[in-house]
Amino acid sequence: MHQLKLTQIGNSVGVILPKEALARLKLQKGLSYLKILQVMQQMPPDEDVDHEWLNCLELPDEILYRVERAFLSDRYESAIENLQRNFKIISFFDDAYPVRLREIYRPPILLFAKGDLSLLEKEVTVIVGSRTPSQYSGKVIENLMPVLLKKKQVIASGLAKGVDALAHQNALNFGGKTIAVVANGLNYFYPRENTLLQQQIAARGLLLSEYLPDTPPRPFRFPERNRILAGICKNVIVTEAKAHSGSLITANLALQENRNVFAVPGAITSPLSAGTNQLISAGATPVIDKEIDL
Repeated sequence: MHQLKLTQIGNSVGVILPKEALARLKLQKGLSYLKILQVMQQMPPDEDVDHEWLNCLELPDEILYRVERAFLSDRYESAIENLQRNFKIISFFDDAYPVRLREIYRPPILLFAKGDLSLLEKEVTVIVGSRTPSQYSGKVIENLMPVLLKKKQVIASGLAKGVDALAHQNALNFGGKTIAVVANGLNYFYPRENTLLQQQIAARGLLLSEYLPDTPPRPFRFPERNRILAGICKNVIVTEAKAHSGSLITANLALQENRNVFAVPGAITSPLSAGTNQLISAGATPVIDKEIDL
């Protein structure tokens, strides 16, 4: 892993890793994903980051000003120390970055985590579905879980109400490991009814987010979160989903990334099975018994 020498005007901060450079850029407001990538692509190893180097960047003046503030101001020192003290941080440039996730469209450049990072090295099955499932989803997950864990799968989901929570809780109840990828910063407990579950996952599994810790949940962040779920896994199982469910976003992203997509068939009269039946019609593998062939 290469390092970057950061020379601050009047007050040197020494040598930093790419994740620290990325943290500075993320903390600076007004820098988009693409602009941050553009800066990192122009940053060679072992380069002094000073005014002379910054002036060579091919960036608009407004963006250049923000990048300069990110690197040459000491305003972020305590924030970065706090991040490093309270969270595990993985950058796109780290060896620990998940291989499968690296391959997706717009992979997250930074991940903040609490828990066991080694779970990202294992085979992951994502289970998603409706936030208001019927008892059918609970029974399906309860029947599938021992089989999935016997196949050494780590169970991942998005810590939402409904199927997500059922997947995480059953994984823990059966002695397995689970990863929760959330659509907010890790200082938030969302939804509130999953607070205890979130704490359990941090202690016995892995919490993961691409957002700075104090970032609140917003509707547009849930589809962004779904691409990470699709990225870290080998398999996706959808238990119940309406025709326009967010779970179908995860499934379709997984199909685009050549993951295995499974769907639990249901009654054609049930709105909660409209989405899963559509997936099967489109080529997803139907889950017809608990002995799922991954």
